[in-house]
Amino acid sequence: MKEQKNSFSGRIGFILAAAGSAVGLGNIWRFPYLAAKYGGGTFLLIYLILAVTFGFALMLTEIALGRKTGKSTLYAFTSLNKKFSFLGVLSSIVPIIIFPYYCVIGGWVAKYLFVYVTGQGLAATEDSFFTGFIGEVGQPLFWLFLFIAATAFIVMLGVEKGIEKASKILMPILVLLSLGIAVYVVTRPGAVDGLIYYIKPDFSEFSVNCVLAAMGQLFYSMSLAMGIMITYGSYMPKSENIESSVRSIELFDTGIAFISGMIIIPSVFVFSGGNKDILSSGPSLMFITLPKVFASMRAGAILGLVFFLLVLFAALTSSISLMETVVSIVQDKFHMKRKTACLGVMVFALVMGIPSSLGFGVLFWVAPLGLSILDFFDFLSNSVLMPVVALFTCIFVGFVVKPKVVTDEVKLSAPFKDEKLYVVLVKYVAPILIFLILISSIANTFGWISL
Repeated sequence: MKEQKNSFSGRIGFILAAAGSAVGLGNIWRFPYLAAKYGGGTFLLIYLILAVTFGFALMLTEIALGRKTGKSTLYAFTSLNKKFSFLGVLSSIVPIIIFPYYCVIGGWVAKYLFVYVTGQGLAATEDSFFTGFIGEVGQPLFWLFLFIAATAFIVMLGVEKGIEKASKILMPILVLLSLGIAVYVVTRPGAVDGLIYYIKPDFSEFSVNCVLAAMGQLFYSMSLAMGIMITYGSYMPKSENIESSVRSIELFDTGIAFISGMIIIPSVFVFSGGNKDILSSGPSLMFITLPKVFASMRAGAILGLVFFLLVLFAALTSSISLMETVVSIVQDKFHMKRKTACLGVMVFALVMGIPSSLGFGVLFWVAPLGLSILDFFDFLSNSVLMPVVALFTCIFVGFVVKPKVVTDEVKLSAPFKDEKLYVVLVKYVAPILIFLILISSIANTFGWISL
């Protein structure tokens, strides 16, 4: 017999869990980097406009499909139209690819938190510390296992007792930590100039690349096309208001991303003497630059500890949602009990995470498309599969089953205030924007353009 699928206890539990999924590593380092690169307030304004339109339409679509079908992403599309079973398969592949390498990075964060907890923060300021650590075999694998185990423990407890309870604890702490660090940073001498640079629009920086970068960041930040929102939607009670819940999730996601910018940009701005080029993209910002910034500040050791605790919580809430999505797929496909599925997914993630972890050391010579193993999986999932899944989802809802399938589901619990806007977005606007994201992401990876 298939195990009874449980659900969130109510609106707050669902919102915090979904927001926890959306708030991840991309909010902490990628959003501030892009904001700094594309004129601060200009990027913020574009991102906000896209969030309440493009992002709203995609997230609402996935949550509504999940709640209507009550199935994992593997079978949600098939249950509405059997010809689109391929879309369920594609959308299932995305979290299966992402979860293992995301846990590798989560392990890195856990290691850095341990470094600060044990008073070794100064060691992390050395340029060779990070590259030396990820180039090892034993330590990265140990922290990978620890991070996966922590994620699996929460997911194994179930939706309400595990994911919801963890989200209700982690998300408020994450918000408080973010605000606390931001207040401390912006009150440091010279930080006001960095804050102004961050929030003041510079329209001379407005460009097509700026819009593409904002679209791409929004797409990945809100956990779209990963099967996550379909999965969480399948656990959402029919009585809850989908439209207002999506708006609340957007508020959490954008708010944390904005506060992260208030933490990183002013502090790095002061440290670098106003040189925005030091706000480099990638892990180097978080694992190399920021430890140096913290070391230059009073109470930097404490600040570093609190910051990496914040980042660990953000990474953990996202990894929980990724694992839950994969577990849901496994349960639907093989009719397993939750604990059995969790253990299976845990072993799979560890095995698949090992190559990504070793790709910076003993397996450095394995470089598909000239990328490290981790970067290759990231490219395949984020730059190719996710936009493709999102594009087909819009086509599926807009022209195959029709938007009424989604709008009727939304109206089960409350009037759909933005119904007309939603229909236009999902049928005409979103597909065009997603296609642009697909092309620009691939072009950026191969160096044809710079985002």
